[in-house]
Amino acid sequence: MVEMSNKGKKREEEGALSEGDEPPKKISKPDNDSDDPDQIVVCELSKNRKVSVRNWQGKVVVDIREFYSKDGKEFPGKKGISLSMDQWKILRDHVDEINQEIENT
Repeated sequence: MVEMSNKGKKREEEGALSEGDEPPKKISKPDNDSDDPDQIVVCELSKNRKVSVRNWQGKVVVDIREFYSKDGKEFPGKKGISLSMDQWKILRDHVDEINQEIENT
């Protein structure tokens, strides 16, 4: 089994966004319902949770986030995580191990 703990690493070194960080405001609007032209919604996990791929500060991230509605529009909430490409690849490479642990529980 591969050890996946990163307890000793600082969050900045991992390239993760903190909960309070917001992406810069976008001016142009795409043809779809999203306010972020660099965001592609890959799937909806539930009514208010989505997985998307987007460009944040010049880097591609996989964003798993809760959304909320205000004035008939959807906005990303603070609850969520943005994975850098390195972090995404690590998670992707461990999917079989995660599934195995789920089956053993």
